[in-house]
Amino acid sequence: MSSGKRPNFLLIVADDLGFSDVGCFGSEIHTPNLDKLASSGIRMTDYHSAAACSPTRAMLLSGTDNHIAGVGVMSEQKEHDLARWDVPGHEGYLNYRVAALPEVLQDNGYHTLLSGKWHLGLKPDYNPDKRGFDRSFALLPGCSNHYGWEPQFGDGMIKHFERIPPLYTENGKLVDLKANTDNDPSGFYSSKFYVDNLIKYLSERPTDKPFFAFLPFSAPHWPLQVDKAYRDKYKGFYNDGPEALRQKRLARLKELGLIAQDVVAHDVVAPMESEWSKMTEQEKKLSARAMETFAGMVENMDEQIGQVLKYLEEIGEADNTFVIFQSDNGAEGASYEAEPVLGGNSITDVLARFYDNSLENIGEYNSFVWYGPRWAQAATAPSRLYKMYSTEGGIKVPMIVKYSPWTKAHGGEIVSAFAMVMDIMPTILDLAGIKHPGKVFRGRQVAEMRGKSWVEFFENGDIDGNTTTAIHTSDDPAMGWELFGRAALRKGDWKIVYMTPWSYGKGDWELFDLSKDPGETKDLSSEEPEKLKELLELWEEYVKKNGVVWGSPVNEIQVDVPGLGRKDVIGGDPLDDTRAWMPHRGHCKD
Repeated sequence: MSSGKRPNFLLIVADDLGFSDVGCFGSEIHTPNLDKLASSGIRMTDYHSAAACSPTRAMLLSGTDNHIAGVGVMSEQKEHDLARWDVPGHEGYLNYRVAALPEVLQDNGYHTLLSGKWHLGLKPDYNPDKRGFDRSFALLPGCSNHYGWEPQFGDGMIKHFERIPPLYTENGKLVDLKANTDNDPSGFYSSKFYVDNLIKYLSERPTDKPFFAFLPFSAPHWPLQVDKAYRDKYKGFYNDGPEALRQKRLARLKELGLIAQDVVAHDVVAPMESEWSKMTEQEKKLSARAMETFAGMVENMDEQIGQVLKYLEEIGEADNTFVIFQSDNGAEGASYEAEPVLGGNSITDVLARFYDNSLENIGEYNSFVWYGPRWAQAATAPSRLYKMYSTEGGIKVPMIVKYSPWTKAHGGEIVSAFAMVMDIMPTILDLAGIKHPGKVFRGRQVAEMRGKSWVEFFENGDIDGNTTTAIHTSDDPAMGWELFGRAALRKGDWKIVYMTPWSYGKGDWELFDLSKDPGETKDLSSEEPEKLKELLELWEEYVKKNGVVWGSPVNEIQVDVPGLGRKDVIGGDPLDDTRAWMPHRGHCKD
């Protein structure tokens, strides 16, 4: 920063992107702009989010634990049992007991912008314009049709802040988008629109202020939709099925030095679908086509990211902008056949009435598909499971950092130091020369940050090669995760995980040494009882400090989940796959 200018910040977040879903992280998907960003920046291979979208965003914009920031429970989950979650930190939105990153930046001379998915509150008081954004275009709920077409919410239904999408606001005012039903290049498509809008905001910014630009995509979250020109680039790529893709990705990750050559990958966990070899030819074609569409969405998103990065070059701000790219959680592996995600009707009823999921139509505005647990585990390997789980597959995500003062001498480096999404806010404030307000902000009591700035590590640490230098040292608190009763805690390279048998666990705590077993394949709880005890004590401390709702409530109910061949628990803790029982009032969960 020889110019003396304070840095700008561009924070890019993909939605449900797996660890190996971009080229520079081992993918076959064409992502030249992110690959270029990585070649001149730094890839972080042990960076962690929460296990789902809104908890990650709460941590990202508060610098503290999601159980403090308001999303200890997701808003969709909270509807099931209001009394259980009626405790601080479990409001289901970004609460006012934290000082939000854009608020702090705004009060310290930054121009703050958002264009994309919010998912941190639906009511007017919880919109981005009330949390520090000078200008914002926001998708408020967890998802929507990427072309803005939502037929299941027609028939005179009232659009309301507490109910149905598509729910977009601009600067707090409701926006009704015109659906793009004919693939009009100038019509609405989420990724392109968010980027075009952000560039517009940047072009109209006050140039005497540095900027903070938040670009949270809703891609490649389902429904999987993209123009056929992108989808068809991948015809035939996935005809051998998800296991073949998984092996190719693992080999490429080793070749790139992103995982160890001798890594033991976790086995694919309890697939909810038929084995590839047992599927009919038509089923294989449909499944491969969904994956082709996913790949096309990722390439399209990369193309849009390239437009933003190009614009920063054009306005002369590229070298003075701190850029990060990450996913909000692991790949989405759910199967939704049993869930009423659309307007309270069963998904099969809604699909039959409104959507055409024929082979050729998949990816169009009037198709609605997802790709399921097999493809997801190709993207999260060598880790275990995927989104919604506190195993590594659900919380370890790709991260690229590009900031000229850090990366001019280290472009293309790979950093293996453990880091957390909570670290982003303290890092940004540190670079901007801003102190967190502490315990009082804008006249209200707020929590202090729990993440750790990366400035000391990147400016004074040894980050060449496979460094042993740590961001989080042994003196720092242990890091915990909990969502839907699925829990984990990490201290150094040691991690404990709790999942129930119906949630692919053993109903007790497991212990792993991630330095030797990043795939979480060997439970050491019986071999290392003292280490297990140590981490369990740290877990209890984490629960207490963060106010985590933990333990089994009464009135536990088991229900059959069609098509899954098992029972799920309603009201019990830990909760099994919430997507199989969670009630919805017309808004998609993350």
